[in-house]
Amino acid sequence: MARVCIPDSEYAERLKKCVEKMKEHNLDAMIVNGTESDYANPRYLCGFWPLFERVGVAIAANGNAAVMVGPESVIFAGDVSRIKNIYPCLYYREGANPSYPEIKTNTYNDVLEDLGVKGKKIRIGIGGYMETTVIMMDGLRECYPEAEIVNADDIMVSLRSIKSANEIACIREGFRIAEIATKEVIKALHPGVTELQMVGVAQKSIYENGAEYEGLPMYVFSEKSTSHAISRPSYRVIEKGDIVQLNLSAKVDGYSPAIGIPVGMGKYSPEKKELVDFCLEAHKWTERQLKAGVLASDVAKGFLKFFEDNGRRENYVYGPCHGTGMIEVEAPWMETTSDYPLQPNMTFQIDTFVSGSKFGLRWEKGVVITEDGFESNCGPLDYVELDF
Repeated sequence: MARVCIPDSEYAERLKKCVEKMKEHNLDAMIVNGTESDYANPRYLCGFWPLFERVGVAIAANGNAAVMVGPESVIFAGDVSRIKNIYPCLYYREGANPSYPEIKTNTYNDVLEDLGVKGKKIRIGIGGYMETTVIMMDGLRECYPEAEIVNADDIMVSLRSIKSANEIACIREGFRIAEIATKEVIKALHPGVTELQMVGVAQKSIYENGAEYEGLPMYVFSEKSTSHAISRPSYRVIEKGDIVQLNLSAKVDGYSPAIGIPVGMGKYSPEKKELVDFCLEAHKWTERQLKAGVLASDVAKGFLKFFEDNGRRENYVYGPCHGTGMIEVEAPWMETTSDYPLQPNMTFQIDTFVSGSKFGLRWEKGVVITEDGFESNCGPLDYVELDF
């Protein structure tokens, strides 16, 4: 069976669309930066995901483009990147800060001039603004002291928000694998195992079934650590009576969806069951709001009101949905200040997290927005209480 992935032709089309948007923003050039942990913007354009080092994609308004990497990644990037102009630049070296005195490296001047960008008083957009390090920004300002340097994240958000058929296929393949891993972990769960042992079960499962990597650091939290909205699994021993939170994910050609469900290690206590049931109700409430044309802020405001109307304001942490794609949590979010309408082929995680007195829980799955609702990217979320 053919591997589910993004074809080379789609990378070429992405670059063309990026150039069109650059012209709309009167940009002479654009620098799109990423790191090993948040690689999404440059990988979206060139397919390369760095290790240890950083990566940047330089794009000229004439359509020429190049990839900038640290000195150790030149061959790696050349083998993987769909953009074949590769430049070693010290701005993108690893955090140990080696000097590489024997290696000839390039500056932003070298790269942009080779791409045909003329002049010094130019307008440069930065994509991946939060992933742009001080070293990168200082280097760009040193090379172009007269340039106007602007945040161009809105270009990348607009490019990535509406997914293609190939992107949706990658996301759905990730969900297929994550569902298998979720079932395997539930099957292996019993009192006496550690959170990290269950992560091992999940990792084995995703790799055996075709994932390229974890889509996020696997969540297997138990009891007290379930109150962490963001955390890492530990050596904590899972015990009978615990609530266990699973959020398992599989990366497919960069796309990183996740499935989240709570699991009862035995029957839930009344307090836990009440909050688990409310969280699932809030999750289903969100489902009923989703369709093209709905204002994202209206969904978020209604979600908050749902908590308030049910006397659960103190259990609220964040809004109902966030975008998903090359990063499991990506723009756009649905928040009370989100002024954009939902559009067909936007992909979101319905991410319903509630915080209790000594624990928390999350129901989470992925959807594709359609004209009259949504399509789920995975099967229904199961209500799980294990019997010991």
